[in-house]
Amino acid sequence: MAVGIRCHRTLITVVALAVLVALATPAGVQAAEAPRRGGTLLAVIGADPPSLDPHQESTFATLQLVAPLYSTLLQSDPYAYPKIIGDAASEWKISPDALTYTFKIRQGIKFHDGSALTATDVKATYDKLVFPPEGVRSVRQNAYSAVTSIEAPDPSTLVFKLKHASASLLDNLASPWNVIYPKKYLDKDPNYFKANVVGSGPFKFKSYTRGSTFEGERNPDYFVKDRPYLNGYKFFISTETSVRAAAIRSGRAYIEFRDLPNADVEAIKKQLGDKVTVQQTPMTGQFGIAFNNTVKPFTDVRVRKALTLGLDRYTAGKVLFPLAGLRDVGALMRPGTEWALPEAELQKLPGFGKDMEKNRAEARRLLAEAGYPNGFKVVLKNRNVKLPYQDFAVFAIQEWRRIGIEADHRPLETAAWFADGRDTGNFELIVLPTVEASDDPDLFLRRYTTGDTQNWGRFTDPGIDDLFSRQARALDTAERKKLIQQIQKSVLEKVYYMPGLWWSRNVVHWAKVKNYVAPPNHYANQKLQDVWLAED
Repeated sequence: MAVGIRCHRTLITVVALAVLVALATPAGVQAAEAPRRGGTLLAVIGADPPSLDPHQESTFATLQLVAPLYSTLLQSDPYAYPKIIGDAASEWKISPDALTYTFKIRQGIKFHDGSALTATDVKATYDKLVFPPEGVRSVRQNAYSAVTSIEAPDPSTLVFKLKHASASLLDNLASPWNVIYPKKYLDKDPNYFKANVVGSGPFKFKSYTRGSTFEGERNPDYFVKDRPYLNGYKFFISTETSVRAAAIRSGRAYIEFRDLPNADVEAIKKQLGDKVTVQQTPMTGQFGIAFNNTVKPFTDVRVRKALTLGLDRYTAGKVLFPLAGLRDVGALMRPGTEWALPEAELQKLPGFGKDMEKNRAEARRLLAEAGYPNGFKVVLKNRNVKLPYQDFAVFAIQEWRRIGIEADHRPLETAAWFADGRDTGNFELIVLPTVEASDDPDLFLRRYTTGDTQNWGRFTDPGIDDLFSRQARALDTAERKKLIQQIQKSVLEKVYYMPGLWWSRNVVHWAKVKNYVAPPNHYANQKLQDVWLAED
């Protein structure tokens, strides 16, 4: 295969190039030994999915299970994050004014029911994402606010029309969540894929037993030649970290794609030696706590500020990293990236100063001023996934006791956690991570805008809405960076949301699992088309 022009991530440069061509199959890395065909990849996963529709969900429990069953328009290069390459799209052009994106759809792609994948299916997919019908949730809709129309003038051409330039559209179109569905099923029921699977990916759906297993089998008609190598894959589902670690140690499973604690990783390495490999990566995600800004006492910024002042993030990083991989202190964009808030600016914000005695004294003063001189009791809802949800919550609860806040910790099954947090707002406080498939600011910051489905805190701030809209269309990186920093400062000064710590991950797998490269999140590179198993 010939390699096309490399996709640059700065839109101005992209527009100047005008034509971008990318491969569906990455060619940048070749296995040191010839791939072996056959075998079933055995994996463990920490939760059941609330549904099987990635368009409507935002949990690894959905995407890791179903990503191998689907194609997407674009994708992150499995070997060169964050480079963008094609999947169903073979090439694309951006108009000089950056208001028209034209994609060519590969011919010969078939859905698992035997029907051909065409531009009409991709249009129907993105219509569901960008312009969801009533009764259909689209959790990333705000990432496509610039799009005014999606057209399929012929079976191999897809056109996006924009009302203004977008700094992040290509990143967002490469999201692994944007799986392509056959139009005929969406026409019958746009919620069909919450409980059903009809994709065009390297594997076909085989079986799902809730709370137990999920299986896919090789798709012999996959459009990438000689892929996949595996006969299939099988996930064993358990919310217990110890159970998943034991499955890796015993060889009952070969990989845990999300994370295992350092202590378990060291025990596995000690027992299995060079039979296992550990890929350590940072995470495009942090764990924090959402306030229900519509419920007293969290309608009062003084109370919200007191709680964030009461959390010692710097000690938390030392305590929680060995247990849960939570370590780095930062604002709303990943520390160390170009969008991160500088350390000097961060430490001026509530809860990020390093003098904890001063912070706690101010927290108690604010609580008294707000009418709670003796503190109060509150319920902290959480997800019943120990790593790192529950470890983080336990630390926060202990910290809050020091300022007079007593929190009752209530873990919920995944579907109930989403229902209470995202869907109904039935909570006072809830543990809420911010984890995305890339470092794109549109994806991370949209949850602080009015009405976004990820705005679990249910707050409205016209100033933040305006800043978000301006940064999304800012093609000059320096200008965009200023706007992004303003958003972070505004959210954290008003404490609409309380970030805790940024996450890292240990991807532990048997050494016989070949050709899997862990990206800095547990969403990208989950299609498994290039993964193969060596002989034991």
